[in-house]
Amino acid sequence: MKVFDEKHIKNVVFVGAHNSGKTTLAETMLFEAGLINRRGSVEAGNTVSDHHEIEHEKGNSIFATPLHTEWRNYKINIIDTPGLDDFIGEVISSIRVADTIVTLINGQHGVEVGSEIIWNYIDRYRKPTLFVINQIDHPGLNFEESLNSIRNLVGNNAVQIQYPLKKDGAQCIIDVLKMKMYKFPPEGGKPEKLEIPEDQKEKAEHLHNELVEKAAENDEELMESFFENSSLTEDEMRKGIKTGMINHELFPVFCISALNDMGSGRLMGFIDNVCPSASDVKLGQSLNGEDINPVSNEPAVLFVFKTVHQPNLGQLSFFKVKRGEVRLNDKLINSRTGETETLNQLFIMDGKERLSVSRLSVGDIGATLKLKSTETNDSLYSSEQETIIRPIEYPQPRFSKAISAVNNKDEEKLSEALKKIHSQDPTVEISYSKEGKQLIVGCQGELHLAIVEWTLNKIYGVEVSFDKPKIAFRETIQRSANANYRHKKQSGGSGQFAQVHLKIEPWEEGMAEPEGFNIRGKEEVDLPWGGKLFFYNCIVGGAIDQRYLPSIMKGILEVMEQGPLTGSYIRDVRVMVYDGKMHSVDSNDISFKIAGAHAFKEAFLNANPKLLEPTLELIVKVPEEMVGNVMTDLQSRRAIIQGIESNASYQVLKCIAPEAELYGYSTDLRSLTQGRATFRSSFSTYQPVPANVQKELVKTE
Repeated sequence: MKVFDEKHIKNVVFVGAHNSGKTTLAETMLFEAGLINRRGSVEAGNTVSDHHEIEHEKGNSIFATPLHTEWRNYKINIIDTPGLDDFIGEVISSIRVADTIVTLINGQHGVEVGSEIIWNYIDRYRKPTLFVINQIDHPGLNFEESLNSIRNLVGNNAVQIQYPLKKDGAQCIIDVLKMKMYKFPPEGGKPEKLEIPEDQKEKAEHLHNELVEKAAENDEELMESFFENSSLTEDEMRKGIKTGMINHELFPVFCISALNDMGSGRLMGFIDNVCPSASDVKLGQSLNGEDINPVSNEPAVLFVFKTVHQPNLGQLSFFKVKRGEVRLNDKLINSRTGETETLNQLFIMDGKERLSVSRLSVGDIGATLKLKSTETNDSLYSSEQETIIRPIEYPQPRFSKAISAVNNKDEEKLSEALKKIHSQDPTVEISYSKEGKQLIVGCQGELHLAIVEWTLNKIYGVEVSFDKPKIAFRETIQRSANANYRHKKQSGGSGQFAQVHLKIEPWEEGMAEPEGFNIRGKEEVDLPWGGKLFFYNCIVGGAIDQRYLPSIMKGILEVMEQGPLTGSYIRDVRVMVYDGKMHSVDSNDISFKIAGAHAFKEAFLNANPKLLEPTLELIVKVPEEMVGNVMTDLQSRRAIIQGIESNASYQVLKCIAPEAELYGYSTDLRSLTQGRATFRSSFSTYQPVPANVQKELVKTE
């Protein structure tokens, strides 16, 4: 297979809302280039891209799928991505390794929620981007509205390259870069290239001049040429457009019918001739700030952006060559583990098809099998120079469930399967709640969780059940209390005896030392679950031997691990042990541990115990017209609104809300806003639970 250099490799990712036509366009481009003999369809489940069993079953893309095509001496690597934001992790990793983002817009609907969400990531990475308005031959097309929705999204730097036209019953496209009209036969395919009709010349000239001005703005030499000649040549325009795209300041807009193969060849030509290649993009940076030159004559560096576990094949690692060149059997070092990995196999992937190659140049995208210890986000480098690529940052889970195997014998099998699922999709997070004694799986939404369940059942043979995660409450006290406890046990021979007198108080940062005690020692304990315990030795006159004090504190800590209200951890308490009794024969460590535990528990229950609940800082981005409904819903969840900021046509709400009230919030918010609102959350602090809520919680324990 031909090896392309960095100047002739174009890495594009297709993104867009569900049903915008990404998979169909990818199929059409492979057909146009002659790499497949017939085009499959999403409905028939026979496209190159959507090849997974679950994609056939669900009827839409779920995984990002790398493909490639060749067009006029260029190699175009395509990554077809899902359109549903439950699978945003697949989109983010693909955006990260692409050199150009092709955003498809359904011409019937314009920019939809999915495209808005994806644009936030494109804009963050400042990737070169073009827009493609699809379905131009559909009766429901609204081209002008779709174009305006793009401009509302990205601003006036969205510049038209084409617009659709019906002429003499035929579907046509006016191209204002080439100033030609393409007239397509009814079945699509190769168009007839014609002069622009007289009744369209004024509009085409106007759009052409706009394009010239936008192209000239991005280069001083072009600006001078524009002032001198009042125009630019086609080559100069291409140069200016490419510069604008690289600077993330110009966004060309095309139009096509992916289904009927109208305009896809022209789009491929633009990707070849204008879109940035691997050698054009801005320098990448390593984790320590080192520039990574996309050149072939320096030590090799690979970045693994995707991992797939196939039951009959093993682990498949997808990578981009960030620098240098890799060959079959090269040995590279994993920057995370220090392990040496051997590239025993090298592939170009087209869906499920693997095309073996002997080498890949800088900028190219490939895959390899069965690396020993390499995962997504790992960097592999030659032994000459250590380089670590900045990792992809994935969004936090928005939806969590407790998961368990239906058959207890499958628990270990479940654990191993979840590790592989997380390896394949880092947006699936797995954790264990020690307090709730639950295994927790975090996802992006209910559909995402359904895919996890399907994978566990169909691929790994594990039947699972889901439950609501238990909230990690905390217990503390609101006033001081005294207690004493005598532990006495006699059963022949040496017995057990200990008596402990103590006082407990709520602890707060900066409070004064306890009054009325002769403090002889103090121990500060940073509790593993948060908060503190302060333990004071206030014993006078040797009532209790010093050697028994650690046992008393150990007993107290054991009670603090399972509070008397709900079995939750206790925090922020200080204890003063000030008196007691011991026996010269029967007193021992276990006796004082028991006495300390019972005395502390009794005092705790008399100190007006209070339940604390975890609260989250919640940031919700919502369209202006939907703010009222979202705020009403938040207030019903006991949220406290802390501020509102404007962000274009959106409002950003900042609030603090109890975690217990946010279960299922992702689904509810999506329903409330037709999927247009997004949110993120992070732990804030522990706050007292309202009395009525505490009463119900204590009752259920």
